Amino acid sequence: MGWNMPRWRELPSSLDERVRNLVVQMRRLKDRSGLSLASLQTKTGYSSSSWERYLNGRALPPQKAVEELARAGGVDPARLLVLHEVAQEAWKQEVATAPAVDTPEPRNTGRVVLIGVCTAVALGVLLAGLLIAAPWKDGEQGQNGAVGAQPSSASASRGAFAYKAGQTYPCTVNRKNRRLYAGYSSTRTALLSGPGWDVVEAQCLLKHQGFDPGGVDGVIGPKTTRAVKRLQQKAGLPPDGLVGAQTWQVLRR
Repeated sequence: MGWNMPRWRELPSSLDERVRNLVVQMRRLKDRSGLSLASLQTKTGYSSSSWERYLNGRALPPQKAVEELARAGGVDPARLLVLHEVAQEAWKQEVATAPAVDTPEPRNTGRVVLIGVCTAVALGVLLAGLLIAAPWKDGEQGQNGAVGAQPSSASASRGAFAYKAGQTYPCTVNRKNRRLYAGYSSTRTALLSGPGWDVVEAQCLLKHQGFDPGGVDGVIGPKTTRAVKRLQQKAGLPPDGLVGAQTWQVLRR
């Protein structure tokens, strides 16, 4: 890389996993873009101090800020917007102890724009593969040269993943070529972070191996994270709650 990656502060342990997933992806995009906080202020119209709060989990960014960050990083904003919608629901549950959103600074105007409840994202119109996990993985190029993920064959055949509150998916796990598959994704390496078929696949495999992930809904919540940690502990892996190549190997045994 042509820039030095910042040493991010550890996110608050009390931060909901759904909010944490959004912040991690925003940090990843900022790192890959090489933009400083001052550059983000110039490109997005939101102050560097606001971005410092957003990227350290101390304030939930408004929808517009998320859109502007994605565009500044040269990627389609739809991925981040879905993560933001899920995170916003979690943030509302904590409204008694934390502010829901920050007030943005206007771009080249003298008016102060008050951000209220963010408009829901139209999930059903996203293109296939937009919402798979780890939207910006190493070595995969997205639009304008930005790094982006490619869907596995199983998830691509199902089309775009559309998150719907309360919807869950059935699990039928079979063994093929000595590996377990639930039919939602064939990945063995994706780093799970946001809503998608890869998450559904992981939740089914967790359930099959006796680790309850909660509802099989394609979203990484606290129950899914706890189930992953228990699986990792049993397998002798670092119990970080993150599903990457090593954890997939255990899930598919």
